[in-house]
Amino acid sequence: MISTPDIISQIPNCLADTDFPSLGEAYKGKVRDNYTAGDKRFIIVTDRLSAFDRVICLIPFKGQVLNQMAKFWFEETKDIIGNHVIEFPDPNVVLAKQCKLLPIEMVVRGYITGVTTTSAWYNYEKGVRNFCGNELPEGLKKNQKFDQPILTPSTKAEQGDHDESVSKDELLARTDLTEEQYNTIAEASLKLYQRGVEVAAKQGIILVDTKYEFGLTPEGEIVLIDEIHTPDSSRFWYADEYDARFAAGEEQKKIDKEYLREWLANEKGFRGEGEIPEIPEDVKAETARRYIEAYELITGQPFEAEVGNVSERLSKNLEKYL
Repeated sequence: MISTPDIISQIPNCLADTDFPSLGEAYKGKVRDNYTAGDKRFIIVTDRLSAFDRVICLIPFKGQVLNQMAKFWFEETKDIIGNHVIEFPDPNVVLAKQCKLLPIEMVVRGYITGVTTTSAWYNYEKGVRNFCGNELPEGLKKNQKFDQPILTPSTKAEQGDHDESVSKDELLARTDLTEEQYNTIAEASLKLYQRGVEVAAKQGIILVDTKYEFGLTPEGEIVLIDEIHTPDSSRFWYADEYDARFAAGEEQKKIDKEYLREWLANEKGFRGEGEIPEIPEDVKAETARRYIEAYELITGQPFEAEVGNVSERLSKNLEKYL
C-alpha cells in the first residue's frame, strides 16, 4: 500500500476541479465533473469528498480509487445488468454512453446502521417502524443484520438540496418513473447487492449497504450508471470482527468514508448544517488510507498510483479527445 508520507505529499496535488469545455457541455456534481457531447459523456472523478450532502474537503488519490473500484465492479456485474461504460482513458476518468438519468437512488441495506438523518438506524431510534415502506420489528440493535436486505429508495436532490428517503408509492407519485421501470431497477439492485456481498465475503469483507443509480440509453435500455460498490456509495465492515463487536455493543471496524463522517459528527458536532470544520492533514491521510485499503481488500489487487499533479496527467491522457 502507498505509504502515509506519500499520501500526505499528494495533498497539494489533489484534483479539485476540471476545465475541459472542448469535451462538451459541463455539469459538475459533488464529486464528479461531467462533460457531454452527443451520445457520449466523460465523467471525471475528482478528489472532492462529499458527506452530509456537502463537499467537505479534498482527499488524496480518492478520485482514482473510486474510478478504479467502479471499473472492477462494472466488470464483475455486467451479466446482471448492462452499464454505461465505453472505456477508461485515465485512472480518474470513464468515457460512458450518454444516458437519461432516472430520478432515483436505489439504496439496498443489509444491516440497520448509520448516523445521517436518512439512515435506517437514525430513524429507528426516533421511533420509525415503517421505513420507506419496510415494516421493521421491535427490538433491533444498531448494526444488526436484517433477515433479508431491504430497499429504501431515495429521491435525487438538486445540487445543494438533500436527498430524501421515500417509499415506492411515494416515489412513483412524485416522479415520471413507471412501475415497470421501478420493478426492473429494484430487481437489479437486489441482485447487484447480492453479487457484491458474495465477492466481498471472499475477501473477508461485509458489504453493509450501498446505492445504485440507473439511466436510460437512447434505445430505451435501463443500464447501471455513475459508480458501484465504492467507498463513496457503500459501507464496508470487517467480517472477522463483526460478531464480537456486535455482541459487545461496539461500533464495527469500517473501511469507508464513514470514518470522516463520524469524525465530523462526533468530534465537531457537524451533521451538514453551518460552516464546514477545518479537516486536519492526519484525518485526510487516514481517510485516504482507508479508501486505498478498501480498494486492495475488495478487489484483491494492489492500488497503483504515483505522487504527482493529477491535472497535468489528466490533460495529457485526454489530449486526443480535446
